[in-house]
Amino acid sequence: MLVGTVVGARLGHIFFYEPDILLKDPLEVFKVWHGGLASHGATLGIPLACWLFARHNKFDALWVLDRIVIAVGIGGACIRLGNFMNSEIGGYPTTVPWAVVFPRDTEHLLPATSPLPVGAVQVARPVRMSDGNVSYQVLPADTPISPNSLMAVPRHPTQLYEALYCVLLVLLIYYFWNRTKERTPRGLLLGLFMVLLFTQRFLGEFLKEAQVDFEKDNLFNQGQLLSLPAIVVGLWVLWRAGKDPKNPYGYAPRDLETEEEKAHLTSDVS
Repeated sequence: MLVGTVVGARLGHIFFYEPDILLKDPLEVFKVWHGGLASHGATLGIPLACWLFARHNKFDALWVLDRIVIAVGIGGACIRLGNFMNSEIGGYPTTVPWAVVFPRDTEHLLPATSPLPVGAVQVARPVRMSDGNVSYQVLPADTPISPNSLMAVPRHPTQLYEALYCVLLVLLIYYFWNRTKERTPRGLLLGLFMVLLFTQRFLGEFLKEAQVDFEKDNLFNQGQLLSLPAIVVGLWVLWRAGKDPKNPYGYAPRDLETEEEKAHLTSDVS
């Protein structure tokens, strides 16, 4: 699943957000340490990895996916916490009491105003270093404001919103699984997870800054457009959950072994 997550997320970022990289520098695709992972790409990579695992190890693929979504939700929360610590994927400016200033987010610095808004800080003009990183420096509070000054203002900590939502979603999925366990309708947990996660993603994007230039003038950004098919697929999986009369709950290899043992006992008795 780890390989499916990283490969899917990286390729998703390239194809959905920066396809020009393939023409400019194809080797950049492999440089994941430069950043650029898309959760919608992982949404394709994880099911493919789980399907390959299930096929090789005699699991029912939906049985695996129903259970793996708990780990995916925990991973999603950790990823968003990492985004928060790296000052990535921040929200729009706001005055809510829990707003956070991200001076490291040099792509979304604003022209400084006098006086500075409450909570805002002046930031030195970013400089791209030889290693490709961008430097930043928070200036002292008494630094005079010039026409070229930049500032970082309080913003919605959308990363924390999504991390908290992922934790709550994991608890909800676990609650449903714990009620029925091995008799959980096949596809129920996966469908529920997809619908709730990507509905939040669609709505939460209204609070986020555009991540790439081509999104800025669009009614819906790329993340929202990619979330819609995932919601539709999730609804279809929910509608079909447990409706296969021959396989209503899915199976693991131990279930197949149990069935074989029963068949042997029946044949011995007869």
